[in-house]
Amino acid sequence: MTSATRPAATAPRHTVGTGHAACHHGEILQGRFLDERRRPVHALVTLPMNGPGSTAYFTHRPGSPPDEVSVTPDGRTKARTAAVLAVRECAARRGADPCGGELTLTGCLPVGLGMGSSTSDVIATVRAVTDAWGLCLPPETVARIAVRAEGASDPLMHDPRPLLFAQREGRVLEALGAALPPTVVVGCTLAGGGPVDTLALPAPHHDGDLPAYGRLRRMLRRAVADTDTALLGRVGTASARLRQRTLCKPEFPALLAIADSTGAAGVQIAHSGNVAGILFDPRAPGLRHRVRSCARALEGEGCTPIRTFTTFASPSSEEYPWTRTSRKPSADRT
Repeated sequence: MTSATRPAATAPRHTVGTGHAACHHGEILQGRFLDERRRPVHALVTLPMNGPGSTAYFTHRPGSPPDEVSVTPDGRTKARTAAVLAVRECAARRGADPCGGELTLTGCLPVGLGMGSSTSDVIATVRAVTDAWGLCLPPETVARIAVRAEGASDPLMHDPRPLLFAQREGRVLEALGAALPPTVVVGCTLAGGGPVDTLALPAPHHDGDLPAYGRLRRMLRRAVADTDTALLGRVGTASARLRQRTLCKPEFPALLAIADSTGAAGVQIAHSGNVAGILFDPRAPGLRHRVRSCARALEGEGCTPIRTFTTFASPSSEEYPWTRTSRKPSADRT
């Protein structure tokens, strides 16, 4: 039998693949930056957060059409699209016939708060599909699939290094260093924890701000290189201030006042959602008192504290047990 007449391979049978993806806590920096060809490109640097995320399970349905993918729970259309795209990618790499399957998603990420819930779903889905096929796709391929499924994507498919990521093109503009400076983040919700329709947001076109974003990019690069939490806070605050013109947060002046009164390094926000954080240097004296005072002040302003976490590897629940919070965002999903 010649290669021209050899039947195509088939997908693995009765194989369940699993995949997981973490979330993030909005952005440290987001705006328009010049790429390697000096073109203005929308890009962002996310604030990673360990813990919550999405887990996906994918089971092949041999003989079914490749677009026939059922999803539980209903309504996860972006994840379904990602599953179909991932199936076709894996089948092409295996030289096999694609087929549909069953996708199940679990997790407790709030939707529409700017924590990357849809990207987490999508990446977990792609990882589950590729696991079912016995493959592991490179992050660049996962990013391409995620952008096709969502229209824009966070860089959660990459390792947690700080990356300047073109979210609408799915590519890394710059790896800024090994890790963000050590930071304790007191996270809270704005606008009562209500979701934001990210697809309805206007795209900012402040070309006049390109020099400002270029400066913030250089400042962030230096903050990472020097492990300078104070400089990181300045970058987050400046980026949040620029974003006010596109998605105004009425609570922003209160966040600034609380950060100032508690000796924080600065603030950060979700540029397309309603989570925000007050940033503290863990090496600052009286950190426990500062964090607790911050949480009380946020509560008093109606900015409900929901989680306190760190940017460094050691779990905050062990090194900083007093930073844990028990509240959950009102938009939690099942």
